[in-house]
Amino acid sequence: MTYCVAMRLDAGLIFMSDTRTNAGVDNISRFRKMFTWEEPGERVITVLTAGNLATSQAVISLLDERTKAPQERRPSLLEAPTMFQVANIIGDTLKEVIKTQKMTGPESEADYGATMIVGGQIAGIEPRLFMIYPEGNFIEASEETPFFQIGETKYGRPILLRAYDSGMSFEEAIKLLYVSFDSTLKANLSVGMPLDLQVVEEGAFQVTHRRRVEEDDPYFQTVSSSWGDALKLAFKSLPDFSFTD
Repeated sequence: MTYCVAMRLDAGLIFMSDTRTNAGVDNISRFRKMFTWEEPGERVITVLTAGNLATSQAVISLLDERTKAPQERRPSLLEAPTMFQVANIIGDTLKEVIKTQKMTGPESEADYGATMIVGGQIAGIEPRLFMIYPEGNFIEASEETPFFQIGETKYGRPILLRAYDSGMSFEEAIKLLYVSFDSTLKANLSVGMPLDLQVVEEGAFQVTHRRRVEEDDPYFQTVSSSWGDALKLAFKSLPDFSFTD
């Protein structure tokens, strides 16, 4: 399992993902789940992946291969005129990979599905964010749905729903994501560190901030312990229940 989040802010886009894959209690590995293509000054595209690792790696490999010789391997993410077309390319590729793996893979009840988030900006167009389903179709982030989660979403979702604000700064958004990931890490062993963090400021057309958050990261540890203390204080401040009321 995994946990990935992407947010659309007034200032741009922010992405975060864990790196743990789990094929049983004795088979835990680290794999990157955040991938980016850049043409500084022209476009930046980031993809987050969750689900079957072989499927997601095959999709990313195909997309990456097409960017290296676009005149021979089309469609390419670096040639798509809009982020909508980028999402369409990724959706079609994901659907085709899943279909191929089901046809050529061993007969089993294995789930070849994967879900992806793609976000970015192309010159002349505002930043856009999409979630892509295994069937290849997708939805776009909006004012009503300004962030997407994939993977193990339920533990980290409440804090996002309560505290997200489109006008928040990137620093505030990172703090919010840290709390969301901390809650997920404590509740589910299939999500694990290190975490990958990436910021794309509107109009920069490149990744403006990138960080890998290790287990001993001082700020993450501070947020984790402080959030735990704050929850205890908030709980104690609530009125006591009484059987006589």
